[in-house]
Amino acid sequence: MARLIRMDGTGHTTLAEWTAADDQAFGHAVDEFRSQQELGYIGTVPEGRGKATHVRQLPRQADLVIMRRPIAGG
Repeated sequence: MARLIRMDGTGHTTLAEWTAADDQAFGHAVDEFRSQQELGYIGTVPEGRGKATHVRQLPRQADLVIMRRPIAGG
């Protein structure tokens, strides 16, 4: 089962779960993904130790998508 999580003060919060065959659950996950983007979160898909790809749309085939705040700096 794939998961959409948000990194937050508790460590992480699961926002949605779906399988490739469950269109309704995936639709809910897409809505959650977009809502988090509107709040300023960035979607990433982990790709091994220390690597992740930024995604602008929720990939149905991903096992895990992590929503996080942009890194502050200057």
